[in-house]
Amino acid sequence: MKRLKKIINELKISTEIEQQDAGKLIREFVFYSPKMPLRLHQETLLAESKRFTLKVYDAYFTQAHLDINCFSWGKGDVKVILTHGWASKAADFYELIEALRKIDALEIIAFDAPGNGSSVSEFSNLMLYAESVKSIAENYGAPDFLIGHSLGGMANVIAIQEAALNPKRLISIAPLIRLKENFEQSMDSINISQSAQDNFFKNFSEEFPVTADHFNLTALYKLQADFNHYLAYDEEDHISPYPFLTAFLSKNKEIQAKAYPGTGHYKILKSQELISDVLNLINSSF
Repeated sequence: MKRLKKIINELKISTEIEQQDAGKLIREFVFYSPKMPLRLHQETLLAESKRFTLKVYDAYFTQAHLDINCFSWGKGDVKVILTHGWASKAADFYELIEALRKIDALEIIAFDAPGNGSSVSEFSNLMLYAESVKSIAENYGAPDFLIGHSLGGMANVIAIQEAALNPKRLISIAPLIRLKENFEQSMDSINISQSAQDNFFKNFSEEFPVTADHFNLTALYKLQADFNHYLAYDEEDHISPYPFLTAFLSKNKEIQAKAYPGTGHYKILKSQELISDVLNLINSSF
């Protein structure tokens, strides 16, 4: 968090006087994932895991292979992969992992995406999340259940479609629907000017093979109508706004969606009602 605060303070000065390095600082602000330290119960959870490391290729920032730190619990044959959100980590699924560990048939696998948690990288992005899921599926084992929160929900859909994965069920928890609008929301929160934002998106389209608005789940989602997809949300979620979700669900009416009022974007992961529903979904699939 110290680095993020430093970036924000420099940005406020830079954008006010229109320094030439404002664009560089905005890019750093958007692609740097702030890190929160592990709490004691999370440290204990990770200490009880089996750890392994896999590699993903970073096609955009470093053009090099990066290590992702992975953790697993349980010795069952049924694999569950958990994909965390932005500025998060594997251990943030603590409550859900502890509940899943009670099902003997499962092996639960979580990971820290590059630039998050314990996985080293200066910057991170959506595709590194998706590549991490694909690397686990290819090198460790394809998931029977794939669960993602926030940006991880979008990454899971991309990974399934690009790697032709076929889990028994996909569970999306407060998934991001429109990435560009999420970037705008972040920049608005620290009063970055519209002209500076426009310049960031112009540079984005030059650095990446697509524009930022390409990452719109309503347009990207191509899963078949009979694909088992459960989606959990809260209408008052301000990180993944409900109007975006409504448009997505209207186009994909086959998705089983349920509201968890009052949970918000982050506390939904701790919802006992959601955790109970997830356990029921998994148990009913055996």
